[in-house]
Amino acid sequence: MAEILQIISLNWPAAICLLLGFVFVAIELFTPGFGVPGVLGLLLLAAGVFLAADSVLEAIILAIIILLVLVLITTVAMHSAQNGALAKSPLVLKESANRQDGFTSGEDLGYFMGHEGTTTTFLRPVGTADFDGVKLEVLSEGEFIEAGTKVKVVKVEGHKLLVRKI
Repeated sequence: MAEILQIISLNWPAAICLLLGFVFVAIELFTPGFGVPGVLGLLLLAAGVFLAADSVLEAIILAIIILLVLVLITTVAMHSAQNGALAKSPLVLKESANRQDGFTSGEDLGYFMGHEGTTTTFLRPVGTADFDGVKLEVLSEGEFIEAGTKVKVVKVEGHKLLVRKI
């Protein structure tokens, strides 16, 4: 316990480096990107440990204390992003894009459900089929289907079209 108290009574340059390091890391947590404040904060924290520690054991203890403080700062930042002042800032997206509002994450292939087409390649089980002039990659239900065979879309999962031989 006495060693920890002795470590806490740092010299001024080490204390300033550690304090500024924590401030810059906290600034980095509240601004987007990994930029100058984060790198500068980490360098200042390393310099503070180097200036404060007289032995390897002291450096390890200081590093553990710094990690615990960084975890605490990150926890506070995450809480603020969810419920606090940061949640009210323009940095946090408040609305979601959902299907009911007309947003999709890509091309909606649900339109092809039930459509019939002709395979243009062998389906082993993946291949290509033509649906009224639109060539799409399709997946058979596990069976081998030759090129030129009539198929029907029986299931749509995202970008996968599952087809069955007619």
